[in-house]
This record gives sequence, structure tokens and C-alpha cells, in this order.
Amino acid sequence: MRPAQGLGYIYLSLLAALLLTIIPLPYQMTLFRPDWALLVIIYWTLALPRKVSIGTAFVVGFLTDILVGTVLGVNALAFSVVSFIVAANYLKIRNFSMLQQALLVAMFLALYQLLLFWLSHFLTGVNFRPGYLWPVLTGMLAWPWLFWLLRRYRRQLKIQ
Repeated sequence: MRPAQGLGYIYLSLLAALLLTIIPLPYQMTLFRPDWALLVIIYWTLALPRKVSIGTAFVVGFLTDILVGTVLGVNALAFSVVSFIVAANYLKIRNFSMLQQALLVAMFLALYQLLLFWLSHFLTGVNFRPGYLWPVLTGMLAWPWLFWLLRRYRRQLKIQ
């Protein structure tokens, strides 16, 4: 398999995550939607840090800004910060158990949500609501399943 083909499959999974980010849900469910794009970025940064890292995270974050309609650059910066931390510590994180990884992913998601709030607060004056942290819990619960699914995807398609 050529390296470019492997990147195509990675970008396809990121596109699927972006679609899951914007798929319409009932209003009550939108509060609980996990941050799919960030979860997929975290997985690929852990699995293949030389192919998917800060630059890819910035582009996917910028696309998320466009699709969701937030201030341009807010998601891009938050994705980049989380991706940097994951890329800097990927060897340690890989050795953690799935429970430890899920708790660490919850901390990354909480950092992401707090960065989003902080930037939005200074740019548009929004106020903090505890409901902002629901995606942290749902993302933590979705992580083992998403990890298993993307790992299987990566191994079956021999993405390296």
C-alpha cells in the first residue's frame, strides 16, 4: 500500500467525523453530542503521530469552525492545543489501559471545552453553563468503542 493511499483513508475517517459533528439531532440530544472530530484526531495522533498531528488538527478544527458556524479559528486553536499535548505524550498514552485512556481523553475533551469557552467568552461574551461539559462525559464513554472501531479500520486497511 502506498503512503498516500493510507492518508486518503485517514482523511475519509476525518470526513466521517465531521459529518457526525453536523448531523441534525433533536435539540435535547445536541447537548450530549460527543466531539467526534476531536476524538478521531486524538486517535490518529496516538496511532500515527507522524502522519496526523498539529497541522491536520488545525485544518480539521478550521473546517469544524466553518461547518458549525463559530468564530473562525476557535476550534482550530483548541484542536491544535489538544493535538500537541497528545503528540508530545503519545508513547506514554499508548501504554495506558483503556480505562486510563478514557479518563485521559475526558481530560483532553474538558481542556478543549474550556478553551472553547474561554476564547468564545473573550470574543463574543458568552457565559459558562455546566451543560458545556456533557460532551466530555459522552466522549469519554464513546472513546473505547471509537478506539476499537478505528483500530480495526486501520488494521484491515493496513494503514501505516
